[in-house]
Amino acid sequence: MTRSRDRDDRGRARNARPRDAAGRPLPHGAPGVERVPEDLTLSPDDAVSEAQRLLDSGLPFHAHEVLEGAWKDAGDDTRELWRALAQLAVGLTHAQRGNARGSVALLRRGVEGVRLWRVLDVAAPAGLDLAGLVAHAETLADDVERDGPGVVTAARLAPRLRQD
Repeated sequence: MTRSRDRDDRGRARNARPRDAAGRPLPHGAPGVERVPEDLTLSPDDAVSEAQRLLDSGLPFHAHEVLEGAWKDAGDDTRELWRALAQLAVGLTHAQRGNARGSVALLRRGVEGVRLWRVLDVAAPAGLDLAGLVAHAETLADDVERDGPGVVTAARLAPRLRQD
């Protein structure tokens, strides 16, 4: 029997399957980590705070979902920055899962997006430390590319999103 995709009241696909701490889908009915609501809407400051909490808890996939929500909710002036931040979090997710190639690709893509946004010479929203994030992601990508995913530690999956 083929299970139909989960849909919302407008017919859009939703994924109600539980997920593990690394964001991998689990079988229906299996216990999983609490999901970030797909319709979560937070202010930029709250999105950064929640994403940091999730990163600090070892949940980069879930941080990605928060940042993706901010990306989808952002105005034209910051949309590409939030997209780049979500890509960085996906790169961390791949690193956590041991996927070196995916990690390096997404970390580098996110870095390029942050760099393009920084060219605008506009203050980053929510106190984001864009230079620190770029440095962290570049170093992690270089290390994973050179030495493999074994260099990934919990601390390396939790970069500081804001300047301290």
